Amino acid sequence: MREHVTKVQHSAQWQRPLLAILLLVLGSWLAACSSTSKVNYRNGRYYSARDMARMKAANRRRSVAAPTVKSKVKTSTATGKAKSVVRRPAPARPLPANVPRQMAVVIETARSFQGTPYKFGGTTRQGMDCSGLLLESFAAINVAIPRSSNEQALWGEPVRPQDLRAGDLVFFGASPGSATITHVGLITEASAESVQFIHSSSSLGVIENALETDYYLSRFIKAVRPRL
Repeated sequence: MREHVTKVQHSAQWQRPLLAILLLVLGSWLAACSSTSKVNYRNGRYYSARDMARMKAANRRRSVAAPTVKSKVKTSTATGKAKSVVRRPAPARPLPANVPRQMAVVIETARSFQGTPYKFGGTTRQGMDCSGLLLESFAAINVAIPRSSNEQALWGEPVRPQDLRAGDLVFFGASPGSATITHVGLITEASAESVQFIHSSSSLGVIENALETDYYLSRFIKAVRPRL
């Protein structure tokens, strides 16, 4: 009888660490499954593996982390004045010399809004939408353009994608293959390697992106060259 009890005790002693190991392996497996399910999930949407590869390549070209500069801002509070440090994107690369001066001012103005949050119908640094960004950028050279992206799509001459240059406007639909314009951006750089455009994204606010990613190419509708 004692021998039987001893065997049962030894068996229980071996089962405890074995059970702990099994639970640890199971937890690691569940964590891995949870993380891999979001490998292609960015900014509230899923991307294809091809799109992710292009995004990573574009990030490497622009360096992994965008440089920032610090600026001190004075604010008034109920208890007096306070100082705070704000990080803003560092100045972008200079525009090519062949960009007309007026268009250079428009692009520089648009870039000055980088980091501004998205706000439907907004036209200020507290929040703006895509067409509002263009409205304010062209206002810097005293040019009044239509307010909506649909109207802006008619404000200029059509341009083929292979002929894009800095200052052109690009228009997109809400879903792949859509012919209904819902979004607009401004080309900031155009080269054989990449085409960059600035826009007010509903998820990230004012930001520059590469046009050649699958997400934007699949939604691209048309491009126009503004009448200046």
